[in-house]
Amino acid sequence: MSLTAQQLVEELQIFGLECEEAQEMTEKLPELCVLYGQNEEVMLGELIAFCTSTKKDCVTAETLNSFEHEFLSKRWSRARHQASRDSGHAGARDIVSIQELIEVEEEEETLLNSYSTPSKGSQKRDITTPETPLTKRKVSTRSPHQLLSPSSFSPSATPSQKYNLRNNRGEVVTSFGSAQGVSWSGRGGAGIITLKVVGYPESLTGSYKSMFQKLPDIREVLTCKIEELGSELKEHYKIEAFTPVQVPAQESVTLLGQIGCDSNGKLNSKSVILEGDREHSSGAQVPVDLSELKEYSLFPGQVVVMEGINTTGRKLVATKLYEGVPLPFYQPTEEDGDFEQNMVLVACGPYTTSDSITYEPLLDLISIINRDQPDVCILFGPFLDSKHEQVENCLLTSPFEDVFKQCLRTIIEGTRSSGSHLVFVPSWRDVHHEPVYPQPPFSYSDLPPEDRKRVLFVSDPCSLSINGVVFGLTSTDLLFHIGAEEISSSSRTSDRFSRILTHILTQRSYYPLYPPQEDMAIDYENFYSYAQLPVTPDVFIIPSELRYFVKDVLGCVCVNPGRLTKGQVGGTYGRLYLRRQTTEGREERRSPCVAVQVVRI
Repeated sequence: MSLTAQQLVEELQIFGLECEEAQEMTEKLPELCVLYGQNEEVMLGELIAFCTSTKKDCVTAETLNSFEHEFLSKRWSRARHQASRDSGHAGARDIVSIQELIEVEEEEETLLNSYSTPSKGSQKRDITTPETPLTKRKVSTRSPHQLLSPSSFSPSATPSQKYNLRNNRGEVVTSFGSAQGVSWSGRGGAGIITLKVVGYPESLTGSYKSMFQKLPDIREVLTCKIEELGSELKEHYKIEAFTPVQVPAQESVTLLGQIGCDSNGKLNSKSVILEGDREHSSGAQVPVDLSELKEYSLFPGQVVVMEGINTTGRKLVATKLYEGVPLPFYQPTEEDGDFEQNMVLVACGPYTTSDSITYEPLLDLISIINRDQPDVCILFGPFLDSKHEQVENCLLTSPFEDVFKQCLRTIIEGTRSSGSHLVFVPSWRDVHHEPVYPQPPFSYSDLPPEDRKRVLFVSDPCSLSINGVVFGLTSTDLLFHIGAEEISSSSRTSDRFSRILTHILTQRSYYPLYPPQEDMAIDYENFYSYAQLPVTPDVFIIPSELRYFVKDVLGCVCVNPGRLTKGQVGGTYGRLYLRRQTTEGREERRSPCVAVQVVRI
């Protein structure tokens, strides 16, 4: 039935609406009906509902345009998106997409009922216009399940069965320190938290041009590293002078150099060479005989001072290996403030299982953050893993950058109620990010203004001060890389992890291995500026594929929290309890990390 201009005016007046351009409306309304597939009576009813909900008392051409763009076109695009999704993979709808459908229906029902006449029977909601108008975007009140929609970027977003069937969630698998009486809950945003990146000489804050380095530049960086560590060892052990590596000597001599391998294969006790420094040895090399050393632990790239006999100048018979010396600890200043206690949560990706892209472990982690309200959460990549099956086979329907942003938005807005500070550390396995080491921080231009004070993006690696407690952070699996190349001999029981961690701290570098592991693309000019340890960290977080652990190495609490997922099953995360302990007089330094636990997700 086609409405006349008079009928249209009368219908609008029933609901207290004026109409300035009735004739134009009678022409425009049939067009909208044809365009959006509805009859005139239903379309008129929706227009009245729109005017009532937006508090408009007069219908004009501008009102019609707003009605079309703010209500009709958005509903039409949602319907088209849903139809294409249903036709593409009918029956594969997950709980998130069902929740979205319910939200759309409730929004439309609310809009239509905001002007309806009350019936004689029971009434479900008030007929009056609400005092606070309905907002289109209620992000802060939505659950993480509503924020993250895997079905929007994957055609097979089915939950992982093995992950959901786990029965050991929340189990503490290893602990350190005195956890007795620790509540393992923070104060969220209530406490005063000072986050500061400790750089040497400065911190990496943005991307840079890579793949422009020349071999002489790499050699220069390696030479500087040898000379700097050699100078420290010479001063610490009161060594008079270093001897060139190829000078014959009948008595014992002391040599400075870098451990290398005489071939392209794996290092072994028969293939060790010492590459001398530039100042004393002009970069010359000499083979090393380790048969006289009772204890040693060596890897390629390690800067060492050796004592031995080199009678011909062609082979050094090593008799003594000087141990490396770590840097001093950071001394808190007044700017760092004082604190009674802090809880820090650390987790490392992947954040979804290998057989699913639904990010259920991530959503569970967000629930834990909202429950425990840690003061600081340190989250390591990968957030979208380059090794995930659906990524490798190019099965995702959205760009990698968009999927990452959806994950980031879910974490930031999903934890807003907890008030926890968030620190994001990238990984070379983040498929959307720059695969170079040192790796620049993530860039996220869509960060809401209300979250800018509590969200921090840092580089890999990074030294971060949390109220004066320095954390060493790296997402690179350094334990695995050095462990695959290290050789050792010991007459007593020796812990492999502790040896590798000691090497990292005494070599004063976040990646002392050279040549690096094949997957690593290192820019050595920036490596020298941004991947050196400025101080010995109080806490060193070093996630790895290897088994989780917590160890005290040279006074530094080293934590491998494991990964949040292990293949198709759930993994682990870590939580730390910090309390600065004052020392009087010559009393030994006490670590501010009082207790650590590694917990199953």
